[in-house]
Amino acid sequence: MKPYEVLLNENKLWAAKKVSEDPEYFDRLAHLQTPEFLWIGCSDSRVPANEITGTEPGEIFVHRNVANLVINTDVNVLSVLDYAVNHLKVKHVIVCGHYGCGGIKAALTKNDFKPVLNMWLRNIKDVYRIHRAELDLLNDEEQKTNRLVELNVQEQVFSLAKTSIIQRAWKHEQRPDLHGWVYGLENGIIKPVFDMKAGTHIDDLYEYDDL
Repeated sequence: MKPYEVLLNENKLWAAKKVSEDPEYFDRLAHLQTPEFLWIGCSDSRVPANEITGTEPGEIFVHRNVANLVINTDVNVLSVLDYAVNHLKVKHVIVCGHYGCGGIKAALTKNDFKPVLNMWLRNIKDVYRIHRAELDLLNDEEQKTNRLVELNVQEQVFSLAKTSIIQRAWKHEQRPDLHGWVYGLENGIIKPVFDMKAGTHIDDLYEYDDL
């Protein structure tokens, strides 16, 4: 059996198990999606949102990319954010990074990863530049990487707050709250590192006054 055929076979077994446990399981999923959460996470295969939070399909709306970035020119992440906030009416947006992130480690090097990855990782290098004074004091590479993971999550939460999508929802509906978390691969525990309540003042430069 080819590797991809194993996946298809496991899918059939999983679906059959779900139906045996709850005959109406898929019928409910097909007709209802009311998640309270948007999860912006890393593409790393070791950090599956539903599994590490103990939630079922339909409970978390998910977007994933390398190093869980929120980039203001990324139509993909912005379209997910728009849909989650304005149509699904989520109450919380979570940016979840993880310790040991390959994207963070790569951004700390001076290696040429060729145009596309260089462009993507540059956003993480910008986070380092903003927090250089703190990070340069750390001589241990693992400590530095872990702290950059946390600071990157913090900056992505700020990036969310800078969007008109979030600010409009804050002004008119007092939601969603924003959360920055980091998942530990070594122990499976999620560490909250940063929060912004709906309506938080950020910086006049980024705030819209005619929403």
